[in-house]
Amino acid sequence: INDHYGLVDTKSPAFWADERRRRKFHELDKMFRNFTVTETVIAGSTLTFDDLYEMGGTHFENCYIDDREIEGFIDYVRTLDVLVIHVHSPEGELVLTDVSVVLPKYNQLYGSFCQWNRDFKNKSPGIYACLLASRWAQRNNLRYYNLGPVGDYGYKNLFVTDLEPIYSLVLTELDDPLALDLTSPLHTDFRMSDWNRVYREQPRPVMRMRRAG
Repeated sequence: INDHYGLVDTKSPAFWADERRRRKFHELDKMFRNFTVTETVIAGSTLTFDDLYEMGGTHFENCYIDDREIEGFIDYVRTLDVLVIHVHSPEGELVLTDVSVVLPKYNQLYGSFCQWNRDFKNKSPGIYACLLASRWAQRNNLRYYNLGPVGDYGYKNLFVTDLEPIYSLVLTELDDPLALDLTSPLHTDFRMSDWNRVYREQPRPVMRMRRAG
């Protein structure tokens, strides 16, 4: 599709040494210095629909995530571990819940979703969650933290060191209402030349960003 996964190379000294990142990470650490961070690894096989909805129900509703997508996630992580990060304020209020999937086969921690409390919007909790997850991946010998698709999320650019192609398949009649609607995902996420195309081109490698920062 027209977007890419954004990867954080947590093992790159240049990533952590970049002045812009160092300054922003220091600001975040200072804002959250009195907050409590908990990081828990859970066997995906133990997660239920209710567990996920408790962690991300508001996020799912705001992003129009169908229950079937949640059930698909539960099925996907049956043989994987899931990292759950919670941040609480000094008063005990939940600030954010971040959920990522541990993918040792790909040397990645994949960021699935983050639900954060709007009362703390001025502290950039979503960006702080990315920082916490990146640090966890580094400490646990995973080279990459995968931020997910980055095209519509400018704030992720602070972290991205590499881009990875996203592959998907669309099969459609050319007169289908979605095919005729220029605002539909068929047009925004795909080139028309890729519709009804079953075979990929030669696999594309991960692309290193041109600048270190």
